[in-house]
Parts: sequence; structure tokens; C-alpha cells
Amino acid sequence: MATQRLLIEGRVQRVGYRDWAVRTAHQLGVVGWVRNLADGRVEMLVDGDEMALDTFVDRCREGPLLANVARIDATPADRGNVKGFTKRFTA
Repeated sequence: MATQRLLIEGRVQRVGYRDWAVRTAHQLGVVGWVRNLADGRVEMLVDGDEMALDTFVDRCREGPLLANVARIDATPADRGNVKGFTKRFTA
């Protein structure tokens, strides 16, 4: 199992990115959370087996139809106490 913090830049707010991330995470069996940041980025904490996590990050580079992902910064993180994959309020 691996855990990463993702910071996603580009046109990723007001395009359904968080809802898309929740659906995609459930499909791949990844747990964690997603939220918008006040500066226009999307932040995620994702945890899963390495193959599922790699697939999830690859799919995040595309995102939903209206998104335009410019960059993803992925850094290792502590898992914390997460179950399922949830959408959080803007930070």
C-alpha cells in the first residue's frame, strides 16, 4: 500500500473534477479524499496498492471531459484514518 498527496493544477474547478475523482477512486478501490483549494487547484490524499494508485494518478492527468490538467505534483504522505473516498469542502 502507498499513500500520496496530489496537487492538481489547471482548469480543474467547476468542471466536475471532484465528483469524477470519487467515481474513479471507487472503480479502482482507492481510498482517500478530494477537495478544492482557494487558489484554484484540487488537492487529494489517495491510498491504495501501488498499481491502482499509479492507474488513478494517470487517469487524474486527463480528468473529466471539461478539465484541462496542466500539472500534478505527487508526494508521499501519511495515510491517516481514511475509509472510502470522499469529497471535502474547499480549503
